Amino acid sequence: MSPTSTRRRAVLAGVVALLTLLGLWTATAAGAAAAGCKVVYTVGSQWSGGFTATVAITNLGDAVPAWRLNWTFPAAQSVTQAWGASVTTTGADITASNVSYNGSIATGATTSFGFNGSWTGSNPVPAAFALNGVTCTGATTPATSPPTTPPTTPPTTPPTTPPTAGDAEATVAAMQPGWNLGNSLDATGADETSWGNPRVTEALLDGVRAQGFKSIRIPVTWGQHQGGAPGYAIEAAYLNRVKEVVGWALADGFFVMINVHHDSWQWLNAMPGAQARYDATWTQIAAVFRDSPDKLIFESVNEPQFTDEGQSATHLDALNKSFHRIVRGSGGGNATRLLVLPTLHTSADQVHLDALARTIAALGDANVAATVHYYGYWPFSVNVAGTTTFDATTQADLVGYLDRAAATFTAKGIPVILGEWGLLGFDRSLDAVEQGEKLKFFEYLGWYARQKKITTMLWDNGQHFDRTSLTWRDPELSAHLRSAWTTRSGTASTDQVFLARSAAITARTVTLNPNGTTFTALRHNNTDLVRGTDYTIAGNDLTLSAALLSRLAGDRAYGVNARLTAVFSAGVPWRIDVISYDTPVVAARTGTTAAFAIPVTFRGDRIATMEARYADGSNAGPQNWTSFKEFAYTFLPDYTAGTLALTPEFFAEVNDGAKVTLTLHFRSGAKVTYYVTKSGSTVTGVTA
Repeated sequence: MSPTSTRRRAVLAGVVALLTLLGLWTATAAGAAAAGCKVVYTVGSQWSGGFTATVAITNLGDAVPAWRLNWTFPAAQSVTQAWGASVTTTGADITASNVSYNGSIATGATTSFGFNGSWTGSNPVPAAFALNGVTCTGATTPATSPPTTPPTTPPTTPPTTPPTAGDAEATVAAMQPGWNLGNSLDATGADETSWGNPRVTEALLDGVRAQGFKSIRIPVTWGQHQGGAPGYAIEAAYLNRVKEVVGWALADGFFVMINVHHDSWQWLNAMPGAQARYDATWTQIAAVFRDSPDKLIFESVNEPQFTDEGQSATHLDALNKSFHRIVRGSGGGNATRLLVLPTLHTSADQVHLDALARTIAALGDANVAATVHYYGYWPFSVNVAGTTTFDATTQADLVGYLDRAAATFTAKGIPVILGEWGLLGFDRSLDAVEQGEKLKFFEYLGWYARQKKITTMLWDNGQHFDRTSLTWRDPELSAHLRSAWTTRSGTASTDQVFLARSAAITARTVTLNPNGTTFTALRHNNTDLVRGTDYTIAGNDLTLSAALLSRLAGDRAYGVNARLTAVFSAGVPWRIDVISYDTPVVAARTGTTAAFAIPVTFRGDRIATMEARYADGSNAGPQNWTSFKEFAYTFLPDYTAGTLALTPEFFAEVNDGAKVTLTLHFRSGAKVTYYVTKSGSTVTGVTA
């Protein structure tokens, strides 16, 4: 990702339980086959009456072709919906069986599944698990009894063991899904903690692996740890640290991809003068990792960019070919190791795809993959220009991007890795894109990439998976992310139903997007609501009755009064918040361009976007091609403090002495007008 990425930490609301069990299973063939396993049961989030859990199974014995995991809930608990496994329930007894893609577990490999559950009274962790009929007891031993009868459906995709050297398509398929260890070894400061993340640990990598990720991209910036010409020697201590982290990841069973990362803009952009340093860098990396397992993968450079734009294609071609020559020429495992080559800017613009295709054709190497990055349709990704929803334009941009990459490469036998993906707005505020809209983006991209056989590697610089607690900061987002690896989830036109306190409550309609699934139930606190009384369904229109909404709104306190769950035949249920609000109220304020915040009584509502115009109707502030300003870059709400801050960046591009009309657009549809005038460094804000 670009060097402007910020590193934020957030507090995860939720309860986490971690249980590790060592045990035995029956061998799948008669004879002296070793058997053993580890199970990690994680409650990623918990709320009144419900919870989300992940179960990771690590094979410590010989490979098994299929699995069945049993446990008993110790309290009034149940599984309500699962992904990554087929789950059946008999009272408190639970049986989870593999699905088609994850039946085979190689020695040392991990597979995982997740589920939503309900609980009453307490939610304790199960005391024991049994795999394929044998209780886990904490040993790895030869099996002496005949096998039990596991499911017989053979696994299809992806493979869990490294494919034959040279089989790039199989390797890339086996890497799905992937995760980025962002803002750690790629940090440009003194060490890997200089951008705010903690030091990488084995436990962190174990935690990531337990989430079901099969590959990890470890971005590495080398420049600040290199000597000068002519050798450009990399510090031995730094090389050893990179080797240590890579070794941990390989030991965890990951496919591991390392690269030359922020060097791309620090010094490598000065091509052709940087060629010698680049060659020296890869010569050293190739030598150090020459005999590493095939699961280690090299990526030539991250997001290549050059100061001499007119020669960019030529420069990138030279770097990619030099990288290929150096690595292949170093021998050992590097002679057949998968090599990953980026497009210019890792863009899927057709001109850049075509240029990389010519480079790959010239190399004549079947064990090469292409990589691009995608952070969404830019106005949606950062919330600018009034694009606040995952609309048809935003979806079409995603489809076109992946379609072009697939047509240029995967359709011709060259695999594609989406080496980074996410939303750019996360770098400033996790609230930049409304929760339900970001869920739709994550769900759709995960599904569509699968259709195009493109392996995805989530960019995570610490904003998604907490590297200290080893839990997801947003369990709802992670559930949609992980469910999309195997199936689609139903969504809806919105995840919010606003009820104005100043008006009578009437029935409200939400349009469901089943996405190939079937709507099965509407629930409140894990209780099915009554179809025909509480709600009706006409086609995909879900209408919530006025009586239901009145009951849920209760005393109509501002904010979320109730949460409904639309359940579909597959995937993650869709949350619908019932919210009481009134139009927000603003107040006058005097401040400075460095620190100005509008006092706002939000009254249950949340801001969606903000317009800024001068008296003559022309657009004010940054990005003046649109009246709608960028969330967090120009304005940022603080719902606890009751303020809407206008940033120094906003005022830097506002005309001195000119009155600016701000139109605040809220999620409920309410609009509020406010006026600001800048005079030197002084700002005056008024309501009329």
